[in-house]
Amino acid sequence: MPLHLNWEQIALRIALASVASFIIGLNRDEHGHPAGIRTTMLVCLAATFAMLQVNLLLPLAGKLPSSFIVMDLMRLPLGILSGIGFIGAGVIIKREKHVNGVTTAATIWFVTVLGLLFGGGNLYLGIFASLMAIGILWALKWIERYLTREHRGSLHLAFSSGLATEIDIRQRLLAANLNIVHWTALYDSPTTLAAIDCEVKWSAPATRMAATPPYIEALRVLPGVQRLTWKE
Repeated sequence: MPLHLNWEQIALRIALASVASFIIGLNRDEHGHPAGIRTTMLVCLAATFAMLQVNLLLPLAGKLPSSFIVMDLMRLPLGILSGIGFIGAGVIIKREKHVNGVTTAATIWFVTVLGLLFGGGNLYLGIFASLMAIGILWALKWIERYLTREHRGSLHLAFSSGLATEIDIRQRLLAANLNIVHWTALYDSPTTLAAIDCEVKWSAPATRMAATPPYIEALRVLPGVQRLTWKE
């Protein structure tokens, strides 16, 4: 970090921070995440200007022999990193067993660090970090679609006659390579099955299915099935 800055160096740092945060924010906007271009650019540029302020105040730092006060310039970027946690926490949403927004929160924190790098004059490190972030957000997103992960679904079946049996429904689910996590059966009488509520899990690529899976759709046409509800 040079002791004295000229306007060309300041403009270069601001421009690099703006370009990096714009590209990363574009990725967030394309996927409909809360923190888009404007949020990432504002966060990154705020950190950049904070580090520029630190750099501009460097000639004033230090302690005179007759002074009891020391200007601790690093408290400013440290405060920026601590305060950005409030914005990051605001985009994390927990719905039942699912947590959304963690990647967006990490992106906000990362662009803050990019701003500190560019604002502090570590241009090569900032460019390298920007390329890594772009690769992680774009390339790994594509790779994740083909990685096998665990999925869960909830199935509710209501029956209008006594034709269906628990054993039949269970065997059909197991034949589709579904693991039964939770199973509840409701009987109107000791021999008449009225409803089944179950939770299943399976391993498959992360690509989302556009409609109800075929093995679940096959249950809908079974004799005696009055209503089917499937939630993935």
